[in-house]
Amino acid sequence: MSGRFILFILAFLVWLLLTFSLSWENLLVGGLVSLFVSFMTGDLFTKRPHIFKHLQRYFWFLIYIPVFIWECFKANVDVALRVIRPSLPIKPGIVKVTTSLKSETGLTFLANSITLTPGTLTVDVDKENGLLYVHWIDVKSKDVQKATQIIVRRFEKILTKIFE
Repeated sequence: MSGRFILFILAFLVWLLLTFSLSWENLLVGGLVSLFVSFMTGDLFTKRPHIFKHLQRYFWFLIYIPVFIWECFKANVDVALRVIRPSLPIKPGIVKVTTSLKSETGLTFLANSITLTPGTLTVDVDKENGLLYVHWIDVKSKDVQKATQIIVRRFEKILTKIFE
């Protein structure tokens, strides 16, 4: 099955879930939009189309969403407390962390998850060596393994099951 066709099906399903309507106009527009999306971006997302067939990846993605939201919530509270109470320490710096993710999509998800979590920002990704450089608002450790454990592992455990 072609990767673009799989992307078309996924885009059309997302369209139907977002619009929640089965009218012929909605189906027509959704089909056209999905066709356009799969034509324009098919080669970007379907370098490994076989991964779309594994249903457990979708399960793990559904698990990832609340984990990500929870981590964002905790980080938001931490940053808000640092703003409200200037006496709380801020020790900014750039730390090096490792990752076992190899796929570009997995690395992108990890880097974006770190960046979207307040208090951290992915500055650079070294794909060949499995390294990310992260700006951290309150560096708790400069040790690569300890920083990796604190910043990366919470996301990487699940992302590995989705993208690798």
